[in-house]
Amino acid sequence: MPTMSSYNPDVLSCLANLSSDEVFTPPQLANKMLDLLPLNIWSDPNAKFLDPACKTGVFLREIAKRLNTGLEEIIPNHYERISHIMNYQIFGIAITELTGLISRRSLYCSKTANGKYSVCTDFYNEEGNIHFQRIKHTWQDDRCVCCGASKSNYARGEELETHAYEFIHTENSEEIFNVKFDVIIGNPPYQLSDGGGSGTSAIPIYNLFVTNAKKLNPKYLIMIIPSRWFAGGKGLDEFRNEMLHDNRIRQIHDFIEATDCFPGVQIKGGVCYFLWNRDNPGNCIVKTYKNGTDNTPLERPLLEKNSDVFIRYNEAISIFHKVLSFSETSMERLVSTRKPFGLPSTFRGLDCCEGHCLRVFQNGGVSYIERSKLSSGKDFIDTWKVFIPFLGSGSDSFPHQILGKPFIGEPGTICTETYLLIGFFSSREECKNVISYISTKFFRFMVLLKKPSQNATKKVYSFVPLQDFSEPWTDEKLYKKYGLIKEEIDFIEKMVRPMDNYDENNM
Repeated sequence: MPTMSSYNPDVLSCLANLSSDEVFTPPQLANKMLDLLPLNIWSDPNAKFLDPACKTGVFLREIAKRLNTGLEEIIPNHYERISHIMNYQIFGIAITELTGLISRRSLYCSKTANGKYSVCTDFYNEEGNIHFQRIKHTWQDDRCVCCGASKSNYARGEELETHAYEFIHTENSEEIFNVKFDVIIGNPPYQLSDGGGSGTSAIPIYNLFVTNAKKLNPKYLIMIIPSRWFAGGKGLDEFRNEMLHDNRIRQIHDFIEATDCFPGVQIKGGVCYFLWNRDNPGNCIVKTYKNGTDNTPLERPLLEKNSDVFIRYNEAISIFHKVLSFSETSMERLVSTRKPFGLPSTFRGLDCCEGHCLRVFQNGGVSYIERSKLSSGKDFIDTWKVFIPFLGSGSDSFPHQILGKPFIGEPGTICTETYLLIGFFSSREECKNVISYISTKFFRFMVLLKKPSQNATKKVYSFVPLQDFSEPWTDEKLYKKYGLIKEEIDFIEKMVRPMDNYDENNM
């Protein structure tokens, strides 16, 4: 047990994160990512490394340590070895002027590469090989054509950061150093505010770093990014499709809770780091971590047959194939899009019913609206249906609830954007049977496979098979129907919590 006088913590482990958009990488995590590289690369004096999104310089520092050890026999003189590594092998692009100074301090032991205390005496400029250039956004119709940033948010004076990151705002990023890189590794910024919110409503930009890195065609690419791209995420459809069809992604290490990587940081949907191996295509080794534990890795395709998303749980693959083998119609067919009646979540109707009014289920209660004022969803007004919240629980609580509590919508009832509707049906009894199905762990597990965040859009129901709603459903009936074995049942039971009791008045 170290004493206070002998305790010497790594300062890069102690830095507080700026936000959940720009997250500092702990040294332990950086080293786990570097462990994915082949051992012989550390004894290669010609291997060149780039971090395109330097924050603390932790990747560059840890790379330098490994090269310093690996090149001992090839370059025995310590000072010559350090000079060679710093001058010819390690490069970085800082995301801000401040992170450039921090990164130089981490790598060169001096905030300027040519400073008095720099470990490398061969640099004649302050930057060394850690570059920073203030870049401006390129505006078109109030958006940056490179990253999608909002002009109203990011058109700033010289005294403020523009967050126009050089690596994704330079047309030919290979010209920044004019070097052919063997390894690109980093933890890029995750998103930019679009002026309307944060989290899932912000604009993701980590995908742009991955795409630009691939364009440089390194031998190896390793990045840690939010896992939301697996199945959802604003503006990520093209990126997800490209990634899932790229058989050069050979490893994915997936963390259900981001706090397992970044203590104290919550990122909805978790994070993952991956290894892209240019010259060795094949299936991907997938390993999942939760609360400090991990599952048995499984080598499998990124894109399973009959899926358009990445199924993150190895234990779910056999269940997915058994259910899909029945070739049944998807439950998605019965689920509405957002705002099924054209009413936003901010809608507030009348406090009481006057004349021919419709009952409106909205956030925080019930109100009324005149039938004549409704412009959408008229075919559903006078039918039996089921309402379910658009926002379900995220992936942060375990076991998962997955979905909010459904309830019956009688004829003459409608809802705001707060809910989706499932329907339509012929009777209250049929609606009760639908709710019995939704309440099963099986139903919500199949939703979980496509639900990366709190938003429960229509498409998250596409893996759920449609059933005969003339009868109620239980997990036992569904497990038997689809031939699930004990290990598969146990996994579903572990992953999904029982649904809360329902209000009998709505049944």
